[in-house]
Amino acid sequence: MTGSDDVLLVHGGTPLEGEIRVRGAKNLVPKAMVAALLGSEPSRLRNVPDIRDVRVVRGLLQLHGVTVQAGEESGELVLDPSKVESANVADIDAHAGSSRIPILFCGPLLHRLGHAFIPGLGGCDIGGRPIDFHFDVLRKFGAVIEKRPEGQYLEAPQRLRGCKIELPYPSVGATEQVLLTAVLAEGVTELRNAAVEPEIEDLICVLQKMGAIITMGLDRTILITGVDKLGGYNHRALPDRLEAASWACAALATEGNVYVRGASQREMMTFLNVFRKVGGAFEVDDQGIRFWHPGGPLNAIALETDVHPGFQTDWQQPLVVALTQAAGLSIIHETVYESRLGFTSALNQMGAHIQLYRECLGGTPCRFGQRNFLHSAVVSGPTKLQGADLVIPDLRGGFSYLIAALAAQGTSRVHGIDLINRGYENFMRKLADLGAKVELPSAAQG
Repeated sequence: MTGSDDVLLVHGGTPLEGEIRVRGAKNLVPKAMVAALLGSEPSRLRNVPDIRDVRVVRGLLQLHGVTVQAGEESGELVLDPSKVESANVADIDAHAGSSRIPILFCGPLLHRLGHAFIPGLGGCDIGGRPIDFHFDVLRKFGAVIEKRPEGQYLEAPQRLRGCKIELPYPSVGATEQVLLTAVLAEGVTELRNAAVEPEIEDLICVLQKMGAIITMGLDRTILITGVDKLGGYNHRALPDRLEAASWACAALATEGNVYVRGASQREMMTFLNVFRKVGGAFEVDDQGIRFWHPGGPLNAIALETDVHPGFQTDWQQPLVVALTQAAGLSIIHETVYESRLGFTSALNQMGAHIQLYRECLGGTPCRFGQRNFLHSAVVSGPTKLQGADLVIPDLRGGFSYLIAALAAQGTSRVHGIDLINRGYENFMRKLADLGAKVELPSAAQG
C-alpha cells in the first residue's frame, strides 16, 4: 500500500501551457559520477538533476570514501576520489533494490581496490535486463566473481587486461561497463556491437577528458587503449532527451503548448521527425524547443522502437498516450523491452482502444517474435479518455499515466508517483508551472 504522499489527484482536461527546464540526462549523470572513481584528482560535473538515481550513486560513492560536495553553480557536483576505501557490505546492501547503477562500480573498484561487492539490483520491471552481460564482460577482463547470499563479490588477482568483446545485443549498460573497465586495463579492448546512444558518447567525452584513449568506429565498434592513470574532468552533462520528449508528448496529448528549456535538437532528431508525422508542431531555438498541438486531428502512424539512432523505447510510452487521440490505426512494434507495452491495459481502462499482439507488426521481425511476448500494439483512435484509478508500473509508464490523466476528462488517482522522481526532476513543480490541476489527497481531504 502507498501512503497519501505517494498518490496524486489529477483533474484532467486542461491543456498544459508554459515553460519548464530539463537538466542533465538521467542516463548519463550517474554514470559520469561513477567515472570519477577512476580518477586520481577531483572531478566537476555540471547540469546535474536532483533525482533519486543521483542520490543513490552519491550515497554509494560516499560509502567508498569519495567526497561529494555541491559546486559553485546550481546543479554542480565536485567529486574527490583521493581517499577511496572498501565499504561495509551491510551499508552497500542498504542500497540494494534501489537502482541498477551499482553494477557499474565493478570495474572502477577493481582498479582502485582490487575487489568489489555488488548487492541485489533494482530498477523498472519492463522486461529482462540480464546482469549476466556485465559479469561475462568482467570475467573477460580477468575478474574472479563469487556469488554470495547477499550479492556478488568480485576480485582482480592481478591488473585487468584488455580483451575482445562482442555483445549479443547493443546493451547500453554492458557498453558502459566495458568503457569504465577498459580505460585502466592493460592493453587494447575491442568492443563490437556496442551501444552508441548520445549518453554513451557523452560518457566517452568524460573519460577522454580524464585521459582515456577511446575510438568510436562507424560500425558499432569501440576501441579502448588502456592507460596507467586517469585524472579528473570538468564536464557539463548533455540534456535529458527522454524527459524532453515526455513533456512534448504531454503538450500534444493535452492540446497544449510547452517550451522545454534545455532541450537539444541534435539528440532528438528521430523523435522530432515522428512528432511532426503525428501532427505535432515544434520550434527550435538556441535555448530549447517549443512543442505544441497546432489544432485539428492527429495522424495515426506505424512505429518501431530500436536502439539509437532508432526511435528510443523510452519515447514510446508517452507517445502512445498521444496516439490514442490520433485518427485511425497506429501500429507500435516494441523491439527493445519485451514487456514494455503492459502499461496499455490502464489506458484501455480509461477508454482507449489498444490491442496487444505477439507477432512483429508493421516492421521487421525482431528477437521477441518467436518468444510469446505481447510486444506489438494497435492503437485505434481517437478515443475520449476518462479519469481512473491508476497504479504506476515503471518510470516511463508512470509518466505516461500522468499524461493520460492530464488529457482525460474527470479526476484520476495516480498511485506510486514517487517512482517518477527516479528520472524527472521536480516534476510536481513543473506540472504547477504548466497549469496542471493536480493535488495531494491530504490537501484535498480525501
